[in-house]
Amino acid sequence: MTATATQSATATVSAPVSTAQPATIKVPDVSGMNHQDAQDAMQAAGLYNLREVDSSGKKRMMIIDRNWCQTGQDPKPGTVVSAGTVVTLYADKC
Repeated sequence: MTATATQSATATVSAPVSTAQPATIKVPDVSGMNHQDAQDAMQAAGLYNLREVDSSGKKRMMIIDRNWCQTGQDPKPGTVVSAGTVVTLYADKC
C-alpha cells in the first residue's frame, strides 16, 4: 500500500518599489594631498570607483600611496556626480 501526498504552497513576496533618484555626490578637492589621503577622502564621500594615473607619464605603479602627491583629478572638485562615477586621481612622487 502506498500513500500519495499532494501539497501546494504559494508564497508571495513583495518588494518596495523605489522611486528615489540615484545618489549624487559632490567630488571633494584632494589637491596636494598624498595619494592615500586622497583615496580616503574620495571613499569617505562615497566614491569608490577610483583610477590612479602616474602624472609624470612614466606609467609607474603606485606601490606606497603615501609617497605620491596628488597633481590633478577628473572630474574636477565640486562637480556633482553619481555614486558609480569613475574618478581619476593623477599623482607624482612626492
